[in-house]
Amino acid sequence: MTIDIILDLGTFLISVLCGFVFIPLTLNFCKAKGLYDIPNQRKLHHNPIPRLGGITFIPSMVTAALIAIFTLDRDPVLQSRVPLNRWSILFFFSLTIIYVVGIIDDLVGLGAKTKFAAQIVAAVLMPVAGLSVNSLYGFCGIYDIPLYIGIPLTVFVIVFISNAINLIDGIDGLAAGLSFIALIGFLYGYAYQGLNSYCIIISGLAGVLIPYLYFNILGKVEKNRKIFMGDSGSLTLGFILGFLFVKFTMVNGEAMPYNPQRMLLAYSLLIVPVFDVVRVILHRLHYHAPLFKADKSHIHHKLMRAGCTMHQALAVIITISLAYLVLNFALYPLMDITAVILTDVALYTLFNIALNSKIEKVNA
Repeated sequence: MTIDIILDLGTFLISVLCGFVFIPLTLNFCKAKGLYDIPNQRKLHHNPIPRLGGITFIPSMVTAALIAIFTLDRDPVLQSRVPLNRWSILFFFSLTIIYVVGIIDDLVGLGAKTKFAAQIVAAVLMPVAGLSVNSLYGFCGIYDIPLYIGIPLTVFVIVFISNAINLIDGIDGLAAGLSFIALIGFLYGYAYQGLNSYCIIISGLAGVLIPYLYFNILGKVEKNRKIFMGDSGSLTLGFILGFLFVKFTMVNGEAMPYNPQRMLLAYSLLIVPVFDVVRVILHRLHYHAPLFKADKSHIHHKLMRAGCTMHQALAVIITISLAYLVLNFALYPLMDITAVILTDVALYTLFNIALNSKIEKVNA
């Protein structure tokens, strides 16, 4: 247990350092090549800002994990913590697809349907690796899920979470902040289950988000120190979180026995981005708007229309995310998971009704 904690902490800290090295290099590269996110009517920033911050996530995660394993882990038996097998090969291959597609989109631009197709291809490889949603833990009375339903459901969940993180990346610190909370929650969950190889990956990804948040929120545009993560970052974060969600909720014999609290934790960690994208989809369907066309109907846009500054909107959304996490674990001893989720939906609906009322007053 002690060596596991040292490895996770070491990986996290090394990744932080890698981020503080790689991100300034990326900023200089973007300035030299003129790679900027240009403001328009939909976007909330007013100056051209480099958008390749996410390109540093995977290099920092992998570098930190390898350095930690081969320097802090003195037991040669433990140096197979990230085993080379079918699931690891297919996971990193799928992750590479998402990462490369994100980079291409940030550099030259890709259509939404092209990115969506790449996400489906990457997600389809996960059931091939043996990863599948196989239980809903009693949600709406559903427990075990047969494989022929679990496979398409797995693809849907991973693609959905990927897009949820991508779509909520609209203001400084939001996608990274929500992802950091989720990663720390998953780190606790995977460590509790004794799945230490996953903890190293999670620690490495969480670590690089610290320097990214520093440059994204506090970086000065005039000094070329501010950066966005771009799709290379948001799609990568979303795919990994989708993978972690499915793996953590999968019932798998003695290694991952049936435990509804795993589903409760995984679901609670991703409530805000998931609920927001569901609400936005319903909004677009109601107004017959294209599903893949970006707009200003996300929760951060609404908070800013209600009078919040960008940083105030960020603080409100992060607070909501943490409040849901505490609330759900407080409610769970009193009700089943279906009732917990319905309560969450009702509260989110009431919040949006109140927010709409506030926006109407501001506009009036």
